[in-house]
Amino acid sequence: MSEAKSLSELALSESGFVFDPRSGATFSVNPTGLVLLRALQAGTPREALAAALRGRCLGAEAADVERDVEDFLRLLTHEGLLEEGAR
Repeated sequence: MSEAKSLSELALSESGFVFDPRSGATFSVNPTGLVLLRALQAGTPREALAAALRGRCLGAEAADVERDVEDFLRLLTHEGLLEEGAR
């Protein structure tokens, strides 16, 4: 299954509850993770994620935001929701 298909199938709640119908797995994300998942589902290129997030996190250091995005993408890769090396 393609990465885009995997992400588009995730069910996201306003509270950050996530359901993956492929595996039946559930997990929770914080508001930042929810913003990133929605952006990925909308087709936002990965290289634009940090910029999109910085627009919502006023006062955040650019390096911190970029590190947080990379950490989140690494977690999604580990969970099989993103393809390895596609970041």
